[in-house]
Amino acid sequence: MHRLASSSKKSFSPWVLASIAVSAALLTSACGGQSLSGVGAEPTLSNSAFTAVPAPSEDLAKDVIDAVKPDAELTSMLPATMVSEGLRMTTSEGYPPMEMFATDGETLVGVDPSLGRAIANKLGLAISIKNEDFNAQIPGITTGRYDIIMSSMTDNEERRKTVSFVDYVQSGSGWVVKKGNPASMGAPETACGKTVSVVDNGSSLSLLEDFDKECKSSGKASINILKFAGDQEAILQVRNGRADAAVNDYPVAAYRAQTSESILDAVIIDGPTSPWGIAISQKDPKVIQAVQKALQSLIEEGSYEKILQAWNVEKMAVPSAIVNDGK
Repeated sequence: MHRLASSSKKSFSPWVLASIAVSAALLTSACGGQSLSGVGAEPTLSNSAFTAVPAPSEDLAKDVIDAVKPDAELTSMLPATMVSEGLRMTTSEGYPPMEMFATDGETLVGVDPSLGRAIANKLGLAISIKNEDFNAQIPGITTGRYDIIMSSMTDNEERRKTVSFVDYVQSGSGWVVKKGNPASMGAPETACGKTVSVVDNGSSLSLLEDFDKECKSSGKASINILKFAGDQEAILQVRNGRADAAVNDYPVAAYRAQTSESILDAVIIDGPTSPWGIAISQKDPKVIQAVQKALQSLIEEGSYEKILQAWNVEKMAVPSAIVNDGK
């Protein structure tokens, strides 16, 4: 479920996926940032003296992130306070593989922390990453507690009234299927006449019910929908052969497949995609521009793709970094 609205923490729409660090563990009481790896490391005070603190050992893209070099021209675009204090990022733990705690229960890892660390490295900044309730994140930007949000947040018109976005991935929904996709799941109509398991609430169930209506209206067999209280129970039905597929947000489907010991695959469901953006205050356009350029540089040098590959979500890649979905 990607995160669509402040009142609805996570939710997804039908789609297709068309398709970073210094992880300076900045422990400053002023911003409340939490330590990543390199506990005890001092924050970098100037770009000229910038030295990247290694990414956490449980970051699957650690080697790629640690190899990202700073760009002094981008650093020069940033406010002096940001250069001296580091980049203050917030995310909302509990949405693997996008953002979750490492085994220490404190360090934030996942796609968003990885990309955030790589962007900070490119900007020549230390970074602090703090866990925050999803609904409190945009207020955290407007009140100046954070510099950026990377939290699987959908870039939409309503949020653009308050913040600007540098779009960094795109997403939709996916099938979780047995390895090799024996039921040939793909486009929505491939579910007609099949048995599909789903969590008994939320956008994935609504999506599946819409698919079922389309099956019936086109004269095809209906979908046998199995409803469960949780995601794990729904996927278990695929593992034991009682369901042809389970439906979920694509990055979650990809994570379930990646951690299934080669028993499961994730398959994209054809449909529209939504851009997810790095939310930034509109007060300083140069910061927005610098973050966009940093992401674009990571895309062009290949680090971006490698980071997504490390987390098995390369199909979420965007071809270029754009601001506010180009609108």
